[in-house]
Amino acid sequence: MLKVGIVGLGYLGEIHVKCLAELNKDYKIIGGFDIDLQRSENIGALYEIPIFPSVDSLIEEADIIDIVCTTKAHYSIAKKVIQAGKHVFIEKPITATYEEAKELVSLCRENNVRLQVGHVERFNPAFLAIRKKPLNPLFLEAHRLANYNPRGNDVSVIMDLMIHDLDIILDLVKSPVKKVTATGASVFKRSLDICNAQIEFENGCIAILSASRVSLKNMRKLRFFQPESYVSVDFLKKEAQWIDRVEADFELPAGINGFEIPMDQEDFKLQIINADVKEGNAIKMELEDFARAIRGEQDETVTVEDAAKALHLAELIEQLAIDRVEKFESNL
Repeated sequence: MLKVGIVGLGYLGEIHVKCLAELNKDYKIIGGFDIDLQRSENIGALYEIPIFPSVDSLIEEADIIDIVCTTKAHYSIAKKVIQAGKHVFIEKPITATYEEAKELVSLCRENNVRLQVGHVERFNPAFLAIRKKPLNPLFLEAHRLANYNPRGNDVSVIMDLMIHDLDIILDLVKSPVKKVTATGASVFKRSLDICNAQIEFENGCIAILSASRVSLKNMRKLRFFQPESYVSVDFLKKEAQWIDRVEADFELPAGINGFEIPMDQEDFKLQIINADVKEGNAIKMELEDFARAIRGEQDETVTVEDAAKALHLAELIEQLAIDRVEKFESNL
C-alpha cells in the first residue's frame, strides 16, 4: 500500500482525492495540503483526510506526493519531493518552464525516483481504443476548443489546452520536429486565449493544431491520415472511428462494429469501423498506472522526459505566437 499525500485541494485536487480513495488497493491517502486554509478544512472534513500544516510535513510522511496545485508551484514542490527520495505524480504542464522541467529530469535520475505527469488524454478510452491499431500518421489535425473558464488561466491556452494534443502528437509521431509556425490572440487575459500552430516533422508528417478557451462550444477532436487509412478520435464524446482501404475480397472481421463501401470497378473497398471504446475514468486510470510503475511492473506511461519534450514544444509555439501578435500590433 503506497502512502500518498495531495498538494492542492482545488477543483482538480478534489477529483484526485476521490480517485485515490477508490484505488484503496494501491493507495492510502495520508493527508493533503492547500494554501487556502478554508478549502483545506472543507475537503478534509468531507473526505475524512488529515490536513497537514505544510508541504514539508506532508512529504516527510508520504511515499508519493500528488501535485495538483498551480503550475507556478510545480517545480519548487516537485524538487523538494524528489530530493527527499519520494515519488511524484504531477499535473500537466510539468512545470512553468522547460528549464525547470530539465532539472526535474536530472533530479529524478540522480535520486532514482519515479515521476509521472498527468497528460490525461493518453488514458482517454477513445485514444486507448485506436492505439490497438498500427499507426503511422502522415497528416494530423487537432481541435481543442472550450468555453471560457477562469480556472486554469494562470497559463496561456497553449499550456492549458493545446499541450494535451502536443503530448498526444509527439507520442504518435516518432520523428524529430523540423519546423514550427504559430499565431494567436488574447481576448480576456494578457496571455494567449487562442492559438493555431503548424508543426512539420523530419519524416514529412504535418500537424495542425487549434486551441481556444473563448469558444461557444466545446470540442476535443483529433483526426489523422496515414497510408490507406483515416482515423478520427473524439476525446470529449469518447468515440473513435477509422476508415481503411482494403482489398475487395477482405472480409470485415466478426464482432466488429462497422460497415463496408464497395468501390465500383475497383479492386478495393472501404471499411468504416467504430472502435470498441471501453468505459473508464482517465484520471483514475493514470493514477492506477503510476502505482504499477512504482511497483516495478512497468515504466511510466507519461515519463518526465515525455512531459519535458511537450513543454519545450509548447514554449516554442507560445513564443512564436506572441512574436507574431506583437509584430501585427506594431503595424496597426
